[in-house]
Amino acid sequence: MSEAAPRRGRPRDAGRDQALLGATLAILAESGYGGLTTAAVAARAGVSTATLYRRWSSKDDLVIAAAAAYDETLDTQPDTGNLEGDLRAVLRAKAATLTGEGGRLMQALIGEATQNTALAEALTDAFLTPVHRRVEEAVRRAVDRGEIPPVEDIELLGDVVAGPVMSRFLLTPRRPDQVDAVTAERTADRLLPFILRAVGGGA
Repeated sequence: MSEAAPRRGRPRDAGRDQALLGATLAILAESGYGGLTTAAVAARAGVSTATLYRRWSSKDDLVIAAAAAYDETLDTQPDTGNLEGDLRAVLRAKAATLTGEGGRLMQALIGEATQNTALAEALTDAFLTPVHRRVEEAVRRAVDRGEIPPVEDIELLGDVVAGPVMSRFLLTPRRPDQVDAVTAERTADRLLPFILRAVGGGA
């Protein structure tokens, strides 16, 4: 039996990947999708454009990868032992996301995503799917505990949670001093009673 041929070339440098994705997020936040170029990303990351194109063949591929990488940084859903605590954690996490780098990324890409199916799917995976998953898990735990009755259309509950938060922090014009972490957390807590009632857990 012949020996396997040795692999050629150098292994891919994960550090360069992260630098390129980080540069992509930074430029999107500063200049929007229209102002993003692969040349600017490569320069910000300190690599050549050839290095970038060996990893991603187009601007869209690069942006989609950056959104996907952002999704990987999200925390897992904690189990607080009750529905109110679980949903408070989801709301606070989403509010913190939308008042930070995640919100800037969404604002930079949301217009382009209406005309770009692949980009829209990437944003959905990064920003909406995790909320849906966390809310469904929290509600199922509450049902199993006997805290609330079974919920119909449980897959729609993520929209019930994400919609008000995204409207408040992503679509409503706000001054920079109105989007700090403390304000975001307080706003999430104010939304909580309405969300609880929507899933049958409020008074």
